[in-house]
Amino acid sequence: MSMLIAGVLVWVGVHLIPVLARAFRQNFIDSKGKGTYRGIFALAIFASLALIVLGWRSSPEVYLYVLEPPVKTVAFILICVAFIIFGSAHHPSSIKRFVRHPMLVGVAVWALAHLLTNGSTRALVLFGGMGAWALIEILLINRRDGVYVKPEAPGFNEELKGLFFSAGILLLVLLAHPYFTGVTPFPR
Repeated sequence: MSMLIAGVLVWVGVHLIPVLARAFRQNFIDSKGKGTYRGIFALAIFASLALIVLGWRSSPEVYLYVLEPPVKTVAFILICVAFIIFGSAHHPSSIKRFVRHPMLVGVAVWALAHLLTNGSTRALVLFGGMGAWALIEILLINRRDGVYVKPEAPGFNEELKGLFFSAGILLLVLLAHPYFTGVTPFPR
């Protein structure tokens, strides 16, 4: 479990640097360069993901709760919604007119869905930690950036392309899910 906890902490810590340690970040970029900063940031994120995957696979499944099977269908729908919201951060979308931080909201919805389907201690560490991070990050960014200026609504074709992109990524993740987690994501 310690590897999993370390992975979540590294993920959260690295992602909070731009919001909580702006002076440190800027000093580092000024002295070492933006490319070096991005490289170290990426390496730390990959390391955190490796720790999370290895930690998840090596942690025992100790259940704190088990919800009824119909909740799995609700969670699956929430996962689909999470990917659409998350994906909207990468293309023009009307979602951005209502959701200021689509990536972080997508992570929070993803985390909630996983907590509904998995009541183990390792799930609480991973999904509870990621969900809490996303919500805290939203609050910190909102405080830092002030009033939200909504983007213009995109055209229908742009919206549709974005939805297809998000659906494609969702399908790839669903198909790969058993290979990196050992768990099938499809409701039974």
